[in-house]
Amino acid sequence: MTAASPEYVIVGRLRRAHGISGELVVEPITDAPDAIFAPGRRLFAGTSDGRFDPKLPPLVVKGRRPHKGGWIVAFEGVADRNASERWRDRYLLLPETELPPPGDDEIFVHDLTGMRVDLPDGTVVGTIQEVWELPQGLVMDVKREKGSVMIPYTDPVVRSVDKTQRVVIVEPPEGLLE
Repeated sequence: MTAASPEYVIVGRLRRAHGISGELVVEPITDAPDAIFAPGRRLFAGTSDGRFDPKLPPLVVKGRRPHKGGWIVAFEGVADRNASERWRDRYLLLPETELPPPGDDEIFVHDLTGMRVDLPDGTVVGTIQEVWELPQGLVMDVKREKGSVMIPYTDPVVRSVDKTQRVVIVEPPEGLLE
């Protein structure tokens, strides 16, 4: 999965229908699932690259409960299993303006795209083209002069992120950049 566009941020994925009353199993893709999936919250269905589908109505959370590391969520207007099946495997999006701003030591994943990547000694590695969310964690696709390299967005690889200068300092594992 790639990062979302700046207008909408991916906050979850509708995995599958649950039961016969229209509930869906939701995989949260947010640090604040309690706030994002709160009753009354309006979410939009979209794609893995953060584009929402204007043909689909917004989904309003009616209720939710924790379930195996995710949530079982009931949405207004989704009253049975057949109705919930049409939402399966879509991503849930929220306008960025409705999210609290990231803290000083946080950054939205989509804000990494376009940032320069440097080594601690100032050597330029390249520019982040995309950020992929894999089962192992986030990975930055960094375009270099010759080709590209996938660099994990993990501690201790990422040493610092300067949002103002738009620079990510990395110390990649030995041999990764060769």
